[in-house]
Amino acid sequence: MAALSSPAHTAVPFSGTVPFFSQSASFQQLWPLISSGVEQVVAHGKYSHGRQVAELEQALCAYTGARFALGVNSGTDALVLLLRAAGLAPGEEVLVPAYTFIASASAVVLAGGRPVFVDVEPETYAMDPAALAAAITPRSRFVMPVHLFCQLADLDGIGAVARRAGLTVVEDSAEAIGMRWGGRHAGLLGAGGVLSFFPTKTLGALGDAGAVLTDDPGIAERVAALRHHGRGGRTLDHFPGISNETGLSGMNSKMDDLQAAVLLAKLTRLDADIARRGELAARYSARLSRILGITRLPTVITRNTDTVGAYYVYLIEGEDRDGLARHLAARGIETETYYPTPLPFQPCFAHLGHRRGDFPVAEAAAERALALPLYPDLTFAQLDRVCAAVEEFYTGGAR
Repeated sequence: MAALSSPAHTAVPFSGTVPFFSQSASFQQLWPLISSGVEQVVAHGKYSHGRQVAELEQALCAYTGARFALGVNSGTDALVLLLRAAGLAPGEEVLVPAYTFIASASAVVLAGGRPVFVDVEPETYAMDPAALAAAITPRSRFVMPVHLFCQLADLDGIGAVARRAGLTVVEDSAEAIGMRWGGRHAGLLGAGGVLSFFPTKTLGALGDAGAVLTDDPGIAERVAALRHHGRGGRTLDHFPGISNETGLSGMNSKMDDLQAAVLLAKLTRLDADIARRGELAARYSARLSRILGITRLPTVITRNTDTVGAYYVYLIEGEDRDGLARHLAARGIETETYYPTPLPFQPCFAHLGHRRGDFPVAEAAAERALALPLYPDLTFAQLDRVCAAVEEFYTGGAR
């Protein structure tokens, strides 16, 4: 089979425009590996749930230390499948942070549960153990901490509350590949966790993909069946679901082998990419720490000697966040607002009856937080351009 030609595009030299995310240069570098993987998919003739997916699952187990890694078609589906496989029953409550991407809560609804929102810590943007304890009700069954931006939630504190209340911990570790707590990889400190391979993630595909991580063989078996229409055995007409007792029906959430081929290629440089993100974050912090008007810079909080963070998003807080975003946009610098509306106040959760002031830390973050460009292909020259524009805004040169 003739080798696939390299993509026509090349990395664009820095010209003053800074995209929020780009992987053009790294994609160019990895193209020989990606091309080889795609050719193998075509040669094998199985384009979904095939050899490349199985190889990726093994590689993820080796990287994370998980006993089981199961490829699925998105991080959101991974959450739904994990909750269902872990035993969430219709109407049972799952405690989730008020400040996170909507998939953390919508997955609970899709799995048949009811989200109960919990305020977050100002230092980590992750679930506050004290607020968690106050939010538990008799119908609470699961707690789902979300690891955001560059570090893990307080798993010791959350775990202690969960044990006292008899709750099962499942982790929304979609952003947390490479992060560890007490030497264990994110997603493996409760019943299970997930990974998202959305293109902007630390390990990103060229489309949607995700995975469930767990050390529990029962959960792994149920996820394996549920992601493939509840299929059991190897015949095409045998769909028993999970068991007569659970009555769980399956769904179609198999991973595409083309995405697995891309991820296998990118996994070879994951540690280098994480290190590069750390270098960029350190340079940002050194430049921005002296600017008045910036009220918070990200940092990895070390709660134990084996805490390891990884910079997925570089999130700052500052005065007049929206004005800063407009200022940067006018200078060709893209940013993202994480997250302008806390989940309890989204229209889809209005029926839960929450009011402004119920989640003060999440609400404050929603008004002040802004994400700056951060990805391995970002150059120091581009980063310095971002910092100079931020400084210009806060020193009054643009206002």
